Amino acid sequence: MNPILEPAGDALRIDVVSDVVCPWCYVGKRQLEAALARWRAAHPDAPEPAVRWHPFQLNPDIPDEGMNRADYLREKFGASDPAAIYQRVSAAARAVGLAPEFAKIARQPNTLRAHALIGVAQGEAQQAIVERLFSAYFVEGADLTSREALETLAREAGFDEAAIRAALDDGAALERARQADLDARELGIGGVPFFVVDGKVGVSGAQGADALLGAFAQARASDSPPG
Repeated sequence: MNPILEPAGDALRIDVVSDVVCPWCYVGKRQLEAALARWRAAHPDAPEPAVRWHPFQLNPDIPDEGMNRADYLREKFGASDPAAIYQRVSAAARAVGLAPEFAKIARQPNTLRAHALIGVAQGEAQQAIVERLFSAYFVEGADLTSREALETLAREAGFDEAAIRAALDDGAALERARQADLDARELGIGGVPFFVVDGKVGVSGAQGADALLGAFAQARASDSPPG
């Protein structure tokens, strides 16, 4: 069974399909956090919700060494002004308290190794590396093609050296990330962020906290016995 579709237990579970170079995914992460805060406040006795992150490479054909960001933008958007490209997502980011610095991004990476880092972590460690990768790329302009940069970010997120080696040196970790990307596509997911609640209710795109809360309630209601 696709892990995203696994039955949920007593705790609410949200599976997030995303890419670390997707600005809307960063926005969606903040919207998810807001929705979860409201859910916890409304359900103080419920088990802590579980959030799991799954890979989706927006640009899987980018070379392992990445490519120049300006060249990437020209190829993807033509002669469009980068400021115009980012206008809508910048406004959405500001609305959730983010301040992306798109002008700092010099390199468009292949994100497979970043996803491998996310894939070897669970629980709070996974949340920490996802947040660190997003902030490093969108706020600091970090080069996520750099082995040194990925190692540093992983250490900052609390990874030990064994976990870093398992992600970046173990071909099995990279293959699992590739397969998880394919698994998401086989479910019909063609864009990110995409949220799946309790393995059965999907929310496409960086929708607001209200939409996510509605999905939480729908998923939990379907677990209730009739009567």
